[in-house]
Amino acid sequence: MASPEPCSTSGPGTRTVAVVGAGASGALVAIQLCETAARRRVPFELLLIDPAPEAGRGIAYSTSDPRHRLNVAAGKMSCYPDDPGHFVRWLCHHGEPGVRSGDFAERYRYGAYLADTLGRAIMAAQGVVAVRRLRTRATGCHWTTLPGGDPRARLELADGRTVEAHRVVLATGPSRATADWAPEDLRGNDRFIADPWAPGALDAALQDGRKEDVLLVGTGLTSVDIAMTLDRPGRTVHGVSRGGRLPQAHAVDPLPAAMCETPLHGLSLAALRAAVRRHIGRVMRTHGDWRPAVDGLRPVTAGIWASMSTAERAEFVERDGSLWNTHRHRMSPATAEAVGRMRRTRRMRTHQGRLAAASARPDGSLTVTLTTADGPRTLPVGWVVDCTGPGSRLSGTADPLWRSLLDRGAAMPGPLGMGVATDHGRLRGADATTARPLWTLGAPRRGELWETTAIPEIRAQAATIAEAVLDPWTAPALPATGGPARRRTRRPVDTSGLPLSTHAAAATAYRLGVDRLLKVRTGAAQALRRSVALDPGFALGHATLALIGHECGADVDVPRALADARRAVRERADDHERSFVDVVSRRVLHPPADGDTALLRHLEEYPGDALALAAAVPTIAFSGLRDLDGTTALRVVEHTAPAHGEGWFHTSLLAFMRQEQGRYDEAGALAERALAAEPASGHAMHALAHVHYESGDHRAGRDRLERWLAHQGRGGTHRAHFSWHAALHELALEDTAAVRRRWAEQLSPGKVYGVRALVDSGSLLWRARLAGAWRGPLPIGDVLDTAPADVLERPATAFVALHSAIALTAADDLPGLRRLGAHARRADEVQRRVIAPLCAAFEDILEERWKDAARGLERLLPRLPGVGGSAAQREIVEEALLYALVSAGRSEAARNRLAERLDRRSSPHDRRRLTALSA
Repeated sequence: MASPEPCSTSGPGTRTVAVVGAGASGALVAIQLCETAARRRVPFELLLIDPAPEAGRGIAYSTSDPRHRLNVAAGKMSCYPDDPGHFVRWLCHHGEPGVRSGDFAERYRYGAYLADTLGRAIMAAQGVVAVRRLRTRATGCHWTTLPGGDPRARLELADGRTVEAHRVVLATGPSRATADWAPEDLRGNDRFIADPWAPGALDAALQDGRKEDVLLVGTGLTSVDIAMTLDRPGRTVHGVSRGGRLPQAHAVDPLPAAMCETPLHGLSLAALRAAVRRHIGRVMRTHGDWRPAVDGLRPVTAGIWASMSTAERAEFVERDGSLWNTHRHRMSPATAEAVGRMRRTRRMRTHQGRLAAASARPDGSLTVTLTTADGPRTLPVGWVVDCTGPGSRLSGTADPLWRSLLDRGAAMPGPLGMGVATDHGRLRGADATTARPLWTLGAPRRGELWETTAIPEIRAQAATIAEAVLDPWTAPALPATGGPARRRTRRPVDTSGLPLSTHAAAATAYRLGVDRLLKVRTGAAQALRRSVALDPGFALGHATLALIGHECGADVDVPRALADARRAVRERADDHERSFVDVVSRRVLHPPADGDTALLRHLEEYPGDALALAAAVPTIAFSGLRDLDGTTALRVVEHTAPAHGEGWFHTSLLAFMRQEQGRYDEAGALAERALAAEPASGHAMHALAHVHYESGDHRAGRDRLERWLAHQGRGGTHRAHFSWHAALHELALEDTAAVRRRWAEQLSPGKVYGVRALVDSGSLLWRARLAGAWRGPLPIGDVLDTAPADVLERPATAFVALHSAIALTAADDLPGLRRLGAHARRADEVQRRVIAPLCAAFEDILEERWKDAARGLERLLPRLPGVGGSAAQREIVEEALLYALVSAGRSEAARNRLAERLDRRSSPHDRRRLTALSA
């Protein structure tokens, strides 16, 4: 398989794509073009043509009024169809850490998000995509065909320049309103505001002391925003429209969409109305809310519209369009509450009818006459504002660009004259034999799709267009010069000798990252980031980043990395890479059992894949397989042995498995052999630490760890965990001063962060408290401050959830513990079976219901191996059980448990406790 080489954009032969319009639609197309080109190493020049000072905002997201909110929840407003949480994560990292997917963000913030995401995409594509921003309007488009048959567009610009492009995307957004409805006397009046979004258009009405009433023509979402902007005490904002309806409100706690049980395609309009009414009625009876029924129609709306005849479409628009829009395009709950207050206090009133006449008064204000169902109504107002929203018909447009395309037959009006006719976004001209590389998206496709103006539809169209634009230019490999592809006879390989679908520079960085992962050393994430920066289309690099972010707590945007991996693997990968990306996808997105099945299948096919083996065996860093019977990981290690020989990495894992079996002498010998071959092997040292602990050789274990940490382990990424092991020896030796010193020097927040602080530092504090080795207040609050709220109360894995429960219990945080328990009851099977009842038992401890706590913990102990991690880590639950048994007065049960443990290993601390209980 050929692999791409780094390339640059320069020279007269550079291909050009022009995107006309840099609002939301244009930004989304440009993002997809830059990222797709960077993955494929397809060089071209991107022209962004728009007069606005900042790309991404357009009309919709330029408003700076904080009362103007999105009418779609943040969780549905991502730029990426395959990464729905991207916008929410952006908000969390840009000043709104508590935002949830169901929140409705300010529209201005969304414009900033689009601009920032576009900027990052452009930066990531440097060296492949050269971007030019032309701050002017396109006023005409002429197509010529070169002698070789290659069509070329010449775009005329408002500033007198012309530019040429091989591909053109018209992301012009909705057509501007024409105000054809307005009486002649009103159109030329200074008190008529034809475009409320134009800069300064509302300034006069907002001047201090101005309290004249205002008439808004239109009662849709535009009217709602303008009404809130113009609202002030003493003023009434009137709204008039043919239906007189304001948009409905989103539910505060929305329910999932409910799909219609009856097929709706191909029905007559009358039958369709009846079927939709039945669907809404059924959902109302089931859920008590009509919204899930309407939301359930969204996936099939375009198909229903396509199946209608022209006459049915016209009838639907005339009779049902307004009712559909008010229920489909809803206000945010906060907006609805504000509008409700305005209506209750009579500062906003709506009228069903139309504006029939307007005349100027001596003071410059207006007298307007409304024709309503109750007869004519006269209102004195200071201003009339056109809030009818964008026009839907391009056939009569005054826009010179669209006019030139329509007049020359390069574009044709769409159904009912709404928008233009396209084939999957590519414009259809009057000459069916001529297919120009000219695309559009969003509002211009209204006639064909009906629902096409919301971000979820536009982002999908943007991705499709980017593929269509770049597909003809994509080759298996592009050398640095941008010339024809050259044959590659050999691909670079990873640390296991498996081929990589990337170029040599990215492969070198990837090997360094994986090598550091296998040795449990720092710098893995940085090296992996370097690999995907060198080759954004390197699927394995993205997938490995997602894996270490999900399982190792690395600072990685996991959903984004996984989405990049899945895009890249569709375009360039072999069977091994596709299998590995599938493994990571299932471990991140699916229940643990699915991830385990995929990982086992992958290792059966590729037993020499060391990285996959590291993910399967729960030694350190990765959570491993969900080894419910305690033998799955061992079988994997033994099965893969022939592929690895006696290499240090596989020997390290085998050492860990042998100590899990209780074969400590053999495990120790294997660990020492691995350390002799690779002294920095964190896996081998980890196995040896467990051998010393489980053998009761606490002094030797502590001393060996101290020496390793001071020398070969200095660059280790899990130094805190090795320090935690040393502290366990010190607790067993009852050296409380050493425990306190180790906490301060190696395990306190500031030295350890995030998940590692939760797993090691938090659990050590709770152990020290249970052992009586920590007097005074526990500094657990500092540990909790380093862990994000999502990790504490909505952890992705049962292993992290176990340590979240421990830390919250140590902090006496009963509400947090209950929230974690509620999350566990909705999570995967292991969290439901183990973490949820564990939280309940810890609640009993905090509320001093000792007998209940002891009973709950006793029932849980056999299930704990499914959580993952080591026996030493899970032992903390047994420590809590011993504490509860003693507190409940069940001394004999506590003695029996301690005696059993002392039979397995020596411990001065356990021996003293047993003696005290016996006395």
